Parts: sequence; structure tokens; C-alpha cells
Amino acid sequence: MPALVGPDGHQKPHWSYAALIGQAIFSTETLKMSLAEVYAYIMASYPYYKKEDSGWQNSIRHNLSLNECFVKTARGPDNPGKGCLWAIAPGCEDQFADGNFVK
Repeated sequence: MPALVGPDGHQKPHWSYAALIGQAIFSTETLKMSLAEVYAYIMASYPYYKKEDSGWQNSIRHNLSLNECFVKTARGPDNPGKGCLWAIAPGCEDQFADGNFVK
């Protein structure tokens, strides 16, 4: 199966959306990120997702909401802003070995 290539010539990463979210969250010291920060990490790390099509962002939201390995956490007083922060659920950390996601 040939790799998907965007109009700008960038190849779509082989990682699942859950794996991309895990990579984003594990890249932080706090192991928590806002939705906007997850988007920014993915776009900075994988140029394929910089395209104007936002369908992938819907997939990210869907994965965060429905995958039991991601949990919402409240923002602390030192981190004001809109919305919650997302984290890896306790006990799910091992499912993100080597940047991948394994159920």
C-alpha cells in the first residue's frame, strides 16, 4: 500500500492518532496538554498535518474523548485558560512504548 502524500509533498506519518497524542503528552514535563497544545505539537512534529484540512483535528478530538487511555484533568491556578488538560490515564503508560500505541 503506497504512503499517503499531502499536496505539499509531505508523507503522512504511520502512527495512529492515539500514538500521536501520546507522543505529544509525553513530550511535556507535566505530562498534560491542552487540546490546542496537542494540535500544535502534531503540526510542528509532522508537517503533513499543517495542511488546511482540519479533518485530522476531528480525529484527535474523537480519540481523546473515546479512548480510555486519555483522561481530562482540571487546570491548576498556575495554568489558567480555556478547557481542560489531557493526560495519559494511570496504568496506560506502557501502551505507548516507542512512540506507538498498542491496545
